[in-house]
Amino acid sequence: MPPPADIVKVAIEWPGANAQLIEMDQKRPLSSIIREVCDGWSLSGAEQFALRYADGPQLYITEQSRGEIKNGTILRLAISPGRAARQLLERIQSHGIDARLEALKELAKLSADPTFAAEFINMEGIGTLARLVESGTHFGEMLAFTLTAFLELMDHGIVSWDLISLSFIKQIAGYVNQPMVDVSILQRSLAILESMVLNSHSLYHRVAQEITVGQLIGHLSNQEIQTYAIALINALFLKAPEDRRQEMASTLAQKHLRSIILNHVIRGNRPIKAEMAHQLYVLQVLTFNLLEERMMTKMDPNDQTQRDIIFELRRIAFDGENDPTGTEKRKAMYTKDYKMLGFTNHVNPAMDFTQTPPGMLALDNMLYLAKVHQDTYIRIVLENSSREDKHECPFGRCAIELTRMLCEILQVGELPNEGCNDYHPMFFTHDRAWEEFFCVCIQLLNKTWKEMRATAEDFNKVMQVVREQITRALAMKPSSLDQLKNKLRGLNYSEILRLRQSERMSQDDFQSPPIIELRERIQPEILELIKQQRFNRLCEGSCFRKLGNRRRQEKFWFCRLSLNHKVLHYGDLDESPQGEVPFELLSDKIPVSDIKSVVTGKDCPHMKEKSALKQNKEVLELAFSVLYDPDETLNFVAPNKYEYCIWTDGLCALLGREMGSDLTRSDLDTLISMEMKLRLLDLENITIPEAPPPVPKEPSSYNFTYNYS
Repeated sequence: MPPPADIVKVAIEWPGANAQLIEMDQKRPLSSIIREVCDGWSLSGAEQFALRYADGPQLYITEQSRGEIKNGTILRLAISPGRAARQLLERIQSHGIDARLEALKELAKLSADPTFAAEFINMEGIGTLARLVESGTHFGEMLAFTLTAFLELMDHGIVSWDLISLSFIKQIAGYVNQPMVDVSILQRSLAILESMVLNSHSLYHRVAQEITVGQLIGHLSNQEIQTYAIALINALFLKAPEDRRQEMASTLAQKHLRSIILNHVIRGNRPIKAEMAHQLYVLQVLTFNLLEERMMTKMDPNDQTQRDIIFELRRIAFDGENDPTGTEKRKAMYTKDYKMLGFTNHVNPAMDFTQTPPGMLALDNMLYLAKVHQDTYIRIVLENSSREDKHECPFGRCAIELTRMLCEILQVGELPNEGCNDYHPMFFTHDRAWEEFFCVCIQLLNKTWKEMRATAEDFNKVMQVVREQITRALAMKPSSLDQLKNKLRGLNYSEILRLRQSERMSQDDFQSPPIIELRERIQPEILELIKQQRFNRLCEGSCFRKLGNRRRQEKFWFCRLSLNHKVLHYGDLDESPQGEVPFELLSDKIPVSDIKSVVTGKDCPHMKEKSALKQNKEVLELAFSVLYDPDETLNFVAPNKYEYCIWTDGLCALLGREMGSDLTRSDLDTLISMEMKLRLLDLENITIPEAPPPVPKEPSSYNFTYNYS
């Protein structure tokens, strides 16, 4: 029969005696149990004793905490906390140095116990310790134990930090400012100052007068006290009045805090522990919170200084030195230019910055990009403003929304979370890390927009994909901005689709043998469906740019597959077509039976020519060639990655080869997942449509629409 729930079996020790094994009845008063234990060892004065845990922190057991005792616990009979406090208080005030040192050492250990701390504080023990520190007569171990006990006692929150005297603060600050002080004393002094700043508004000002940031930065080269120094810097930063935070940030920048942390902490020869990671995270949050004022500042449309920034964006993009003299002509030109810049309000773009967040912070980011990365800025603006196919990426609107998104991701304006260690090393590699981060992300947005072939209606979908790209890249903890670029380069739109589908399919429900069997069964018909879709797109045809022509003299050619899938028709065009081009206008043709192979990238003949050395990487990734008898080639450069995948997959399918593009893999996973869900839901009346007949009446008689949302 098991013992009652209120009975716990414990062992109780006493120095020089055999341990007592007792069954402790949790319903009996603790004093009664202690009296019984004392009687077992013939000890008088049971009220002067208490029970403590023999292992771990060795805390005193009280009526409130006794419920935590478990079967098999080893306890120890000890003098009561009140008696221990009285004895230690007497010993630390004795004249014998050795006795005082031992008393302070024991006090440093016992002070973590809340029961003992309450007794010691009631006897004015904290005042005694403070006077010992203020006297300046304690050094080395004795001082270290004194500071440890003081900090432990204050951390219980029984006594207010506001009661600390100015002379005590000066003495502690003096230890921090001295060039040669024991590491243990420095650690405790910095920790005490941090607690003062965090727990008392009045003490913040006193500490700030005694400690300079430069003095704290000087301690970062010492690995033993780095964490304590950064913690105090964070505390001063966090509690500083708003009007002083920018000033403090400027001082930190002048003292090269970022580079010192990067070289001595992040890239130091020691692994970063949890507490240091937390302090780096706090510093990162506090630094980004300096952006909050600009983030929450609305633009004043009547403020000429602010309007001049928008004029500067326009001037850099379009070189506005040759503005027309007439007011009406200038106004019309400005409206046109603001539209090309991608602002929502073409007449008065200042209105785009009246919503907070992101407020003026978005305009700051745009100006930084335009001035520091001018070539990139001009390329993004002109590249999109020159497009007329409704696929232009509106720079202004994107920059504003991206700034808002980055503020959300990095939690600008929010206080640090206790226990969070989520710092990013790359933000410590550049003095203008926020602005550089924006510049990387705006280029990513522009690239993703093109990969998705997005229009204005797809704006929110693009932003969702970009958010996922950024958060996934940040989760990899890139060590530099260049590494971030590499991570984002690998997280293109196709990869995001693949990851989404992979994560969905990796759920337990999709790993069971019946589900795997179902997937294998339906995969062939899904592949056939995708192949027919590719053929239909090739039958509709696509327009390609002729390589080697300057943009102002751009020429085009068109290629499409015959309806019976036996001939490729192609021919030159004077301009980009609007819609489908009839077969009659395409004078050249290649029988599919004559095609030997399809090659891509650097294997293409037109990429091996001398002029190909001048082609950028993007052109190389969009190039493919059809090799046909006898030794002829038809060379392509797709307008975008989507068309590249459609054509290379379609041509491979015509030749009976595997369709291996990222787009096909993504389509396959998506459609299989959709069909499996339908079948698992027993929707018997909904099935995959049959593939179209070999010779459709119209090229687009059967097609399916991509929906990657």
